[in-house]
Amino acid sequence: MASLLEKVSTLISANLHYMVDQALKTNSLAVIDQYIRQVENNLGELEEAAATVGGEVKSIRRRLVEHEQRHQEIDRAIDAFLTEGNESAAIAAQSQLNSVQRMVATYQEQVSRQETEFKKLLDAKVKLEARLSTMKQERQELEALLELAKSKETTVKAMKSLDDLMGSGDSDIKRIAESVYARLDKASTASEMRAA
Repeated sequence: MASLLEKVSTLISANLHYMVDQALKTNSLAVIDQYIRQVENNLGELEEAAATVGGEVKSIRRRLVEHEQRHQEIDRAIDAFLTEGNESAAIAAQSQLNSVQRMVATYQEQVSRQETEFKKLLDAKVKLEARLSTMKQERQELEALLELAKSKETTVKAMKSLDDLMGSGDSDIKRIAESVYARLDKASTASEMRAA
């Protein structure tokens, strides 16, 4: 029984895959348009992430500058305390200076990491924009090829109907058909030359 259910499941799956493949073939431009929309959405999300990381870099830099200024102020205060002979105040200030130095080092490390991440995001954005541009160009090329295929199919139908006319035996129709054939041959050759 399980074997029969597995076979039915396989049959249903195969039919669904076939139907999806056919839909993708007939709506190839719609599929490409969907891919383009997905890339545009991804690009928007990437830009948002890059803006967030870039903003974080600016915030961290601002805090770094503030702490560096605080470091200089405390260092000057230590020098003043030592000049005055106030060692206990100088020791307390040195403790603050050590804490500020650790914060400066932490902020410098954070800025470095965030800038690296920001650059990676910007590089990814450039690559994604290039891919999007390529996809749009390929879509235009595919659209032109589909139009060419449709016109060739129309040409084949017209030639088939002309073949039917040729068999009727009427000399006027035959002459007109030959003239149309000549025009079709010329147009077909011109389109082949453009395609090559």
